[in-house]
Amino acid sequence: MATTPEKTIGAERVSPSAARPQRDTRLDVLRGLALITIFINHVPGQIFEYVTTKNFGFSDAAEAFVLISGIAVGLAYGSGFKFGRRLEMAKKAVKRAFTLYLAHMITTFITLALFICGAWLFHRPGLLVEINILAVLTNLKEGIPALLLLGHQIGYNNILPMYGALMLMVPIILLLNSWHPLLALTVSGTVWFVSGIYQIAPHNMIIADYWFLNPLSWQFIFTIGIVGMMHVKRGGRLPRHPVLFMLASGYVALSFAWVVGHLWDLGNALAALGLPAVLTGFDKTFLSLPRLLHVLALTYLVINIPALSRLLRRPADHPLTILGRHSLNIFVAGTILAMAGQVLLYVTNRDQFIGPMFVIAGLSAQFAYAYHLERKRLDAKVKPVMARTAVPVAIRVGDGRK
Repeated sequence: MATTPEKTIGAERVSPSAARPQRDTRLDVLRGLALITIFINHVPGQIFEYVTTKNFGFSDAAEAFVLISGIAVGLAYGSGFKFGRRLEMAKKAVKRAFTLYLAHMITTFITLALFICGAWLFHRPGLLVEINILAVLTNLKEGIPALLLLGHQIGYNNILPMYGALMLMVPIILLLNSWHPLLALTVSGTVWFVSGIYQIAPHNMIIADYWFLNPLSWQFIFTIGIVGMMHVKRGGRLPRHPVLFMLASGYVALSFAWVVGHLWDLGNALAALGLPAVLTGFDKTFLSLPRLLHVLALTYLVINIPALSRLLRRPADHPLTILGRHSLNIFVAGTILAMAGQVLLYVTNRDQFIGPMFVIAGLSAQFAYAYHLERKRLDAKVKPVMARTAVPVAIRVGDGRK
């Protein structure tokens, strides 16, 4: 009997007779970890905040989340972006951006309600001057339209507008990548650099400020994720070299020492050299180079250390996998819970017992919600299969066949 040929993918062998390829759970796990970290950081003033990634390096969970999102977009949209289907893929990206906009509106107005109710119920008017709320409340005629038009963003509710803007850029990024990956990276990097040099960003409408996360800057890390994933899907490999590994390790170690040792005066010394702030600073709005290099160095190490890669490849029913698989729903739920947590900590004067307990309860609620969504997803997949198998049985019983 002839043997069935096998196809090698990385270090794993897959038989053509096997079922369709399993979802790579590493992205889901990383996304789940990012969601947990973002939630903890969005409830400031409690002890868990001091052990998140932002305390040990230049970048934080936001950079990781956007890079992972770019990789996921490359997986979901890249293969379909071909002649004859490009308009279809563009429509899907726009539809996703609109979904993100609706999700942002939900979190924004629930946040307003939580802080207003907290100020009223607990007689703490100081809540109304937190997280950019007062500018809306003192000028509702302009404030509400500004919220709806993304011309004003409540604090801690600023990731989804940036992500939605990135989704609108997806067709352009994929088109440039289809011409040549280096072209996509060059254009993206130029936009990032020029935006940082000249402080080009969407402006707010009712206060003199920019979007907290400038999409013209953050599109660079998003594009790197897309282009890198498309390169791998075409059969390419990411560069692996001992020198690159040493540079990445050294930079991560330097970043750790810099942040933990509070060596920010060295940053002032770099600025004194006259180089642009986007190259020497640590600004999050314009995604300064030190932050960008840090998340890329971490990614390089994760990819090139087999033990880390294996550790992240969890089963499909692992809690982190399930959490990351339903990332948008969990992010929305986590944001609302975090805003409730901020109100709670404010009215309890940042009680050092209540804060950690709330974080634990909030994370537990998010995992429970993720499992609920997963059950619904699995039920939706099972019902069509049961329907297809039940019809022939019904026909056989009805026509008297045995």
